[in-house]
Amino acid sequence: MSDRTEASDLGRSERPANVGLTLALVIALVAGVAAYYLTPSDLAPRVTILALAVFGVAGIFFLFAYAVGLIHFSGRVAGNDVTKLIADASGEGLLVTRGDARIVYANEAYTAMCDAKDASGVQLVERLFSGPPEVSEAIYRLAQAARGGVSHSEDLRLSPPLSGQGPVGWYRIRVRPLPTTSSGRFCLWAVADVTADRQRQENVFQELQHAIDFLDHAPAGFFSASPDGAVSYMNRTLAGWLGYDLTQVGSGGATLSSIVAHSGAALLAAISGAPGDVRVEQIDLDLRCRNGRSLPVRLLHQVAFGQDGEAGPSRTLVLNRASGEQPEENLRAAEVRFARFFNSTPMAMATLDGEGRVLTSNAAFAKLLPQALKSGQGQAAAPWSVLRGLGERDGAALRAAIEDAIEGKGEVRPINVVFEEDAAGAATRSARFFVSSAEDAGKKGAMVYALDTTEQRKLQEEFAQSQKMNAVGQLAGGIAHDFNNMLTAIIGYSDLLLSSHRPTDPAFRDIRQIKETANRAAGLTRQLLAFSRRQTLRPQVLQLGDALSEVQNLLRRVVGEKNELELRLGRDLWFVKADITQVEQVIINLVVNARDAMLESGGRVQIRTRNVAASECAALNEAALPAADYVLVEVEDSGSGIPADVKEKIFEPFFTTKEVGKGTGLGLSTVFGIVKQSGGFIFVDSEVGRGAVFRIFLPRYAPEEKETSQKADTPKIAADYTGQGVVLLVEDEDAVRSIGARALNSRGFTVLEAATGMEALEVVERVDGKIDLIVSDVVMPEMDGPAMFAELRKRGVAAKVIFVSGYAEEAFAKNLPEGDFGFLAKPFSIKQLIETVKAHMP
Repeated sequence: MSDRTEASDLGRSERPANVGLTLALVIALVAGVAAYYLTPSDLAPRVTILALAVFGVAGIFFLFAYAVGLIHFSGRVAGNDVTKLIADASGEGLLVTRGDARIVYANEAYTAMCDAKDASGVQLVERLFSGPPEVSEAIYRLAQAARGGVSHSEDLRLSPPLSGQGPVGWYRIRVRPLPTTSSGRFCLWAVADVTADRQRQENVFQELQHAIDFLDHAPAGFFSASPDGAVSYMNRTLAGWLGYDLTQVGSGGATLSSIVAHSGAALLAAISGAPGDVRVEQIDLDLRCRNGRSLPVRLLHQVAFGQDGEAGPSRTLVLNRASGEQPEENLRAAEVRFARFFNSTPMAMATLDGEGRVLTSNAAFAKLLPQALKSGQGQAAAPWSVLRGLGERDGAALRAAIEDAIEGKGEVRPINVVFEEDAAGAATRSARFFVSSAEDAGKKGAMVYALDTTEQRKLQEEFAQSQKMNAVGQLAGGIAHDFNNMLTAIIGYSDLLLSSHRPTDPAFRDIRQIKETANRAAGLTRQLLAFSRRQTLRPQVLQLGDALSEVQNLLRRVVGEKNELELRLGRDLWFVKADITQVEQVIINLVVNARDAMLESGGRVQIRTRNVAASECAALNEAALPAADYVLVEVEDSGSGIPADVKEKIFEPFFTTKEVGKGTGLGLSTVFGIVKQSGGFIFVDSEVGRGAVFRIFLPRYAPEEKETSQKADTPKIAADYTGQGVVLLVEDEDAVRSIGARALNSRGFTVLEAATGMEALEVVERVDGKIDLIVSDVVMPEMDGPAMFAELRKRGVAAKVIFVSGYAEEAFAKNLPEGDFGFLAKPFSIKQLIETVKAHMP
């Protein structure tokens, strides 16, 4: 390396040598010129010239001595030699470049990598390493880093290696910038041969692969699971038994719940221990194969617990106990079969002592009562008594059954018990216990078999509630129907009396009061029918903002003086189609309930409306609300709120939290019935102490232009209640039939009467079908209205039919044959009867 120098050596050692050489040459030249031209008389100057020549020769000698190493400079030059010595002795190849392509320094190791004999044979890293694309790409990234002045490292594989020994060589190449000087930008390249390290890593990896291969093909199964039940590893033997693809294990494809049959995962998850413990349990149960079959196995299940007491990942050895896998003596085989049966049966089983404490239990019992299994684990844990989670009545019954079993009494009757919610938050569960005697190691106890009846009990309660609601609905509808017949007669006769008395007559006011009372009674029947969803609605196209504005004065009187009513109506509300009277009743009922929930100091009731697009429904978190366009009406109050246990019952009929005499319990059930019959949905949110908000979603209706403008375009004309034509009146209630006949006769119509459907057919046959209109009740003896309607059409009678009923039109329309008919709801006034008849008269 004598012909190559490091940059700093060049800058610091060559400068003194060049100065000495130049000075010596100048002195020698001056001395030679002077000696040639000076005369002998100039002796003194000659001596001077001679001295200068001597000094020149001395300078040349000094330069030669420095070159051969007889003379050394001290200080920094010595330090640079040491740095160069360290760099040359390094096992890594070091290369210093200036700019992009000029080599400043290369140590002995790098020179050997280049297989160079002198400095002229040293190559740049880009030229030294060339080969397949992956090598070129790595070198390109290093060169880009060098140009950008950043450090970078790459490991690359070169075949054949630079040394030519072996088929493959691995090299780690690093580049980093050096501090920039006035001489330019320098980079330090370091090239290390890491082939030996790579070979050692591959050897370790191969040994690990062999170990995994040994475990995968072991004659026993093995798996590991995390505390949350996810199977992180399964060997090939166990995967083959269960039919799993190893690529699916460890990525969520297998869990303890999926591979352990019959809730046996609860036994594995229930193992507990003290901090630092390592617990190993032997468990006989069944594993579940992918094809649904069960595999009997014995598990050696190990769980290590951390210093915080939390369970770590488990390690489990699986021994196949299937028939024919391993020879077993009869006694041991019977023990295994019993352990499998005990842990795999879907019936919860446990052994109890005389105090009802759980000594042993299976997986099904652990699923039914998790606290029973967990409390009995560990040396310091005391067995849990099933009597602890029962009420006084159930606990006494189960205790008596256990005592009878311990005493050896036969046929102990099964006990139905309910485990109430405990302090740990376990949900309420119910079970049916069968108790028999048991004895273990001379100690008498009881064996219990339990069937989980939680779901069955819930279904029974829901069915009973549904039956009760249906029965109440039928009763309410029947009462309302019969009552409507009486109210029709009362209202009709009141109209006749009012028409025959002048307003100045003293009896006029009394008759009017009778009619108003009958109308209020009719409102009560509408509530009953609304609850049973059998009232007749008169839907029309509405703009809810206008409807609420019209009743706001009434609502302000309802809330009272201490409470504040605020209406916040949205703009450009969509249309809905509903019965305006029923909608008003819904709002009034909700406002009345809100007023009653206020504190004595008063509060605020707020009514809001807005449009809800179908895309917004998912964000409302109401699972029962289908995605569609709705108009939302919210009634919010600042009252006392509704407790969670009460909120589930508020829409039930006759359920009320008000004092006796202050509420019937029909208000919210009526609201629910009206909203449902209108095709809408109602939900309630409430928090105790912070009020409640009722949300009503009515479906958007897109009306035709004639529907929205019909009311405005219809001219107001004087009502004409006279007419002519033949009307057949069919009604089994004499009072209703009589009042209808009198009213129609007085207006010019010819009325034929019939009490039943059969009698009506006879009347039609007697007049040879010359009837213009038939007004018929729906529910009648012998033959009801729909059956009569069908028979008339069969006989070719084409007269229009108006059905009259206290039930909703939809309740019987589906039973009618094809045809055109009208409908009039009871109770009705004489005016309504005549208007309906004239509207359908041909």
